[in-house]
Amino acid sequence: MAIETAKAEGLTGIEIPTTMRAAVYRGVNDVRLETVPVPEIGAGELLVKIATCGICGTDLKKIHMGSHSAPRIFGHEMAGTVVRVGAGVTNFKLGDRVMVFHHVPCGTCYYCRKHVPAQCEVYKRTGTTAGLEPSGGGFSEYIRVMDWIVANRGVIRIPDGVPFEQAAFMEPLNTVLKGTKQLNLAADETVLVIGQGPIGLMHAALAQRTGARVFTSDLFPERHAIAARFGLHNPIDAAEEDVVQRMKAETEGRGADAVIVAVGGNALIRTAMDAARPGGKVMLFAQTQHGEATIDPAAVCMDEKTLLGSYSSTFTILDEVIDLVLGGYRNGFDLTQLISHRFPLDRAVEAIEIASHPQPDSMKIMIEPVPGAGAR
Repeated sequence: MAIETAKAEGLTGIEIPTTMRAAVYRGVNDVRLETVPVPEIGAGELLVKIATCGICGTDLKKIHMGSHSAPRIFGHEMAGTVVRVGAGVTNFKLGDRVMVFHHVPCGTCYYCRKHVPAQCEVYKRTGTTAGLEPSGGGFSEYIRVMDWIVANRGVIRIPDGVPFEQAAFMEPLNTVLKGTKQLNLAADETVLVIGQGPIGLMHAALAQRTGARVFTSDLFPERHAIAARFGLHNPIDAAEEDVVQRMKAETEGRGADAVIVAVGGNALIRTAMDAARPGGKVMLFAQTQHGEATIDPAAVCMDEKTLLGSYSSTFTILDEVIDLVLGGYRNGFDLTQLISHRFPLDRAVEAIEIASHPQPDSMKIMIEPVPGAGAR
């Protein structure tokens, strides 16, 4: 790989490759490991060397559904090291360990003022790229972080002692905490979380921190064993038990105060509605593809059940998220326990394949350009 020495002011002696490896999306179900140019940066921007990047369910949906044009380089749950700094950047320096958000809201538009920042037009623009159409870029060796991301708290410094892998959970945990807060849970309430993949387990863990009694439903006992590490000790084996009847039995016949659907299957929406008590709430968190689902409208009207959704992150809770992820690592909230597989970038296609077909022993799957770097 050809090497050149960065010439920009303040970068003397920092060697940056001219090319890099990346997992490039070429079409539906077609991801290839390729050599691409290292992206150039401009004023106000950063170049970050990726240490680790998690594979998110939204990445997989884009790959399998063909919702985005090709070619692109996906990946957005990422952390790494600043290796090049653009003119005018004063709050970051070479060698800083950082976590990077791939989009940030403007904070002033109608939707931001109404507290739905995921609908903000600025937020919908992706501000990190490994080249090609900006799409996150974390499935590569280097990413360019654009100026509005750098200027608007989209880059978070990682303190010494916190591994890159823990920090990479900041983006998904933000999305989960946003949803949990919408439920306004109380300590005397009962919550059911359907699905105990990484997202569902984080939902359950955060719900439990409110003092609520939390039940977790999943098909795989292996996932309940992981949930137990986070203090979640009310498992429901969805392969053997009737989830709705179990919740009613646990709540004097009422049903759960809140149900979170952390699995993409629309058939589970009816299960969630049936498991919720009259006046209870059902949150859809994984229904990110358009389609149709059947619900009982009388459950909303006569039983006064609330059906709501939550999508993506919000920066109004960013300080709390930073404390949970970075401070929490030292206080027992170790999200790296959710990682089941770590793959070098050369095996990114294999990693995506495994993530696309979850098994009992598969949870969060990470891609690390330099094997072992994420754990440091």
